[in-house]
Amino acid sequence: MFRRPFVRPLRRALRPDVHPLLRRANELMAAGNYQAAAEAYEQLARGAQTRGLPRDAQLFLQAGRCHILAAQVPAGMADLKQGLTIIANRGNYQHLQNAGQRAVAELNQRGLTAEAAEIESLLKASLPASFAAGPAAGPAPKRLLPTACPSCGAPLRSDDVEWIDEVTAECPFCGGAVRAQ
Repeated sequence: MFRRPFVRPLRRALRPDVHPLLRRANELMAAGNYQAAAEAYEQLARGAQTRGLPRDAQLFLQAGRCHILAAQVPAGMADLKQGLTIIANRGNYQHLQNAGQRAVAELNQRGLTAEAAEIESLLKASLPASFAAGPAAGPAPKRLLPTACPSCGAPLRSDDVEWIDEVTAECPFCGGAVRAQ
Protein backbone atom coordinates (compact mmCIF):
# COMPACT_ATOMS: atom_id res chain seq x y z
CA MET A 1 0.00 0.00 0.00
CA PHE A 2 1.31 3.42 -0.95
CA ARG A 3 1.54 5.95 1.90
CA ARG A 4 2.42 9.60 1.86
CA PRO A 5 4.05 10.06 5.27
CA PHE A 6 5.34 13.60 4.69
CA VAL A 7 2.18 15.30 3.50
CA ARG A 8 0.71 15.98 6.91
CA PRO A 9 3.89 17.37 8.57
CA LEU A 10 4.64 19.52 5.53
CA ARG A 11 1.12 20.96 5.43
CA ARG A 12 1.31 21.67 9.16
CA ALA A 13 4.67 23.42 8.74
CA LEU A 14 3.12 25.89 6.29
CA ARG A 15 0.41 27.01 8.74
CA PRO A 16 1.01 28.77 12.05
CA ASP A 17 0.18 26.93 15.24
CA VAL A 18 -3.36 28.06 15.95
CA HIS A 19 -4.89 27.44 19.34
CA PRO A 20 -7.93 25.13 18.97
CA LEU A 21 -10.02 27.45 21.15
CA LEU A 22 -9.31 30.34 18.76
CA ARG A 23 -10.52 28.27 15.82
CA ARG A 24 -13.59 27.29 17.83
CA ALA A 25 -14.31 30.90 18.84
CA ASN A 26 -14.10 32.00 15.20
CA GLU A 27 -16.41 29.17 14.15
CA LEU A 28 -18.91 30.10 16.87
CA MET A 29 -18.85 33.74 15.78
CA ALA A 30 -19.35 32.83 12.14
CA ALA A 31 -22.28 30.60 13.13
CA GLY A 32 -23.92 33.43 15.08
CA ASN A 33 -23.44 31.87 18.53
CA TYR A 34 -22.16 35.14 19.98
CA GLN A 35 -22.45 34.29 23.66
CA ALA A 36 -20.30 31.15 23.40
CA ALA A 37 -17.87 32.98 21.08
CA ALA A 38 -17.57 35.84 23.58
CA GLU A 39 -16.73 33.42 26.38
CA ALA A 40 -14.08 31.71 24.25
CA TYR A 41 -12.49 35.00 23.12
CA GLU A 42 -12.49 36.27 26.69
CA GLN A 43 -10.80 33.09 27.93
CA LEU A 44 -8.17 33.44 25.19
CA ALA A 45 -7.68 37.13 26.00
CA ARG A 46 -7.15 36.50 29.70
CA GLY A 47 -4.70 33.72 28.92
CA ALA A 48 -2.80 35.92 26.48
CA GLN A 49 -2.74 38.75 29.02
CA THR A 50 -1.41 36.44 31.74
CA ARG A 51 1.34 35.21 29.42
CA GLY A 52 2.17 38.70 28.13
CA LEU A 53 1.24 37.88 24.54
CA PRO A 54 0.64 40.82 22.18
CA ARG A 55 -2.70 39.56 20.80
CA ASP A 56 -4.58 40.08 24.07
CA ALA A 57 -6.01 43.46 23.07
CA GLN A 58 -7.47 42.15 19.82
CA LEU A 59 -9.02 39.20 21.65
CA PHE A 60 -10.62 41.51 24.25
CA LEU A 61 -12.04 43.68 21.46
CA GLN A 62 -13.51 40.64 19.74
CA ALA A 63 -14.95 39.35 23.03
CA GLY A 64 -16.55 42.75 23.59
CA ARG A 65 -18.03 42.78 20.12
CA CYS A 66 -19.49 39.30 20.63
CA HIS A 67 -20.95 40.26 24.03
CA ILE A 68 -22.63 43.29 22.41
CA LEU A 69 -24.00 41.11 19.61
CA ALA A 70 -25.34 38.70 22.26
CA ALA A 71 -27.12 41.64 24.00
CA GLN A 72 -24.74 41.47 26.98
CA VAL A 73 -23.87 45.16 26.82
CA PRO A 74 -22.17 45.67 30.23
CA ALA A 75 -19.83 42.71 29.68
CA GLY A 76 -19.18 43.88 26.12
CA MET A 77 -18.32 47.39 27.23
CA ALA A 78 -15.91 46.07 29.87
CA ASP A 79 -14.09 43.98 27.27
CA LEU A 80 -14.03 46.81 24.69
CA LYS A 81 -12.57 49.22 27.26
CA GLN A 82 -10.02 46.61 28.36
CA GLY A 83 -8.84 46.06 24.78
CA LEU A 84 -8.68 49.77 23.96
CA THR A 85 -6.81 50.51 27.19
CA ILE A 86 -4.21 47.86 26.40
CA ILE A 87 -3.67 49.37 22.95
CA ALA A 88 -3.40 52.88 24.44
CA ASN A 89 -0.88 51.73 27.05
CA ARG A 90 1.27 50.28 24.27
CA GLY A 91 1.26 53.62 22.46
CA ASN A 92 -0.22 52.27 19.23
CA TYR A 93 -2.37 55.33 18.63
CA GLN A 94 -3.31 54.63 15.02
CA HIS A 95 -4.63 51.18 15.96
CA LEU A 96 -6.41 52.73 18.96
CA GLN A 97 -8.06 55.31 16.71
CA ASN A 98 -9.14 52.69 14.13
CA ALA A 99 -10.47 50.19 16.69
CA GLY A 100 -12.16 52.86 18.78
CA GLN A 101 -13.91 54.50 15.85
CA ARG A 102 -15.08 51.11 14.58
CA ALA A 103 -16.51 50.32 18.05
CA VAL A 104 -18.24 53.71 18.20
CA ALA A 105 -19.79 53.18 14.76
CA GLU A 106 -21.01 49.67 15.64
CA LEU A 107 -22.46 50.85 18.96
CA ASN A 108 -24.26 53.75 17.29
CA GLN A 109 -25.59 51.36 14.65
CA ARG A 110 -27.17 49.27 17.41
CA GLY A 111 -28.71 52.32 19.08
CA LEU A 112 -26.27 52.23 22.01
CA THR A 113 -25.45 55.94 21.90
CA ALA A 114 -24.53 56.29 25.59
CA GLU A 115 -22.05 53.43 25.25
CA ALA A 116 -20.65 54.96 22.04
CA ALA A 117 -20.13 58.23 23.92
CA GLU A 118 -18.23 56.31 26.65
CA ILE A 119 -15.85 54.89 24.04
CA GLU A 120 -15.42 58.32 22.44
CA SER A 121 -14.49 59.83 25.80
CA LEU A 122 -12.03 56.97 26.42
CA LEU A 123 -10.45 57.74 23.04
CA LYS A 124 -10.20 61.47 23.82
CA ALA A 125 -8.57 60.71 27.16
CA SER A 126 -6.17 58.13 25.70
CA LEU A 127 -5.02 59.81 22.50
CA PRO A 128 -2.33 62.47 22.96
CA ALA A 129 -3.24 65.99 21.87
CA SER A 130 -0.42 65.89 19.32
CA PHE A 131 -1.87 62.79 17.62
CA ALA A 132 -3.43 63.47 14.27
CA ALA A 133 -5.17 60.51 12.71
CA GLY A 134 -3.49 59.66 9.49
CA PRO A 135 -3.25 56.75 7.12
CA ALA A 136 -2.43 53.40 8.67
CA ALA A 137 1.24 52.55 8.91
CA GLY A 138 2.74 50.32 6.27
CA PRO A 139 2.20 50.07 2.56
CA ALA A 140 -1.28 50.60 1.23
CA PRO A 141 -2.91 47.37 0.12
CA LYS A 142 -3.36 46.93 -3.61
CA ARG A 143 -5.86 44.08 -3.32
CA LEU A 144 -8.64 43.01 -1.03
CA LEU A 145 -8.04 40.63 1.85
CA PRO A 146 -10.15 37.50 2.20
CA THR A 147 -12.96 38.00 4.69
CA ALA A 148 -11.49 35.37 7.04
CA CYS A 149 -7.97 34.21 7.90
CA PRO A 150 -7.22 30.89 6.16
CA SER A 151 -5.33 29.66 9.24
CA CYS A 152 -7.66 30.44 12.13
CA GLY A 153 -10.87 31.64 10.50
CA ALA A 154 -10.85 35.06 12.21
CA PRO A 155 -12.59 37.93 10.42
CA LEU A 156 -10.13 40.25 8.68
CA ARG A 157 -10.26 43.98 7.97
CA SER A 158 -7.62 45.81 5.98
CA ASP A 159 -7.39 48.62 8.56
CA ASP A 160 -7.01 46.14 11.42
CA VAL A 161 -4.05 44.14 10.11
CA GLU A 162 -0.38 44.89 9.94
CA TRP A 163 0.77 44.90 6.32
CA ILE A 164 4.02 43.03 5.75
CA ASP A 165 4.30 44.14 2.12
CA GLU A 166 1.90 45.40 -0.58
CA VAL A 167 -0.05 42.15 -0.83
CA THR A 168 0.64 40.30 2.44
CA ALA A 169 -0.87 41.07 5.84
CA GLU A 170 -0.51 39.50 9.27
CA CYS A 171 -3.65 38.12 10.95
CA PRO A 172 -4.19 40.07 14.18
CA PHE A 173 -5.44 36.92 15.93
CA CYS A 174 -3.03 34.11 15.00
CA GLY A 175 -0.15 35.95 13.31
CA GLY A 176 -0.51 33.97 10.08
CA ALA A 177 0.43 35.56 6.78
CA VAL A 178 -2.59 36.35 4.61
CA ARG A 179 -2.23 37.15 0.93
CA ALA A 180 -4.54 39.70 -0.60
CA GLN A 181 -6.73 38.53 -3.46
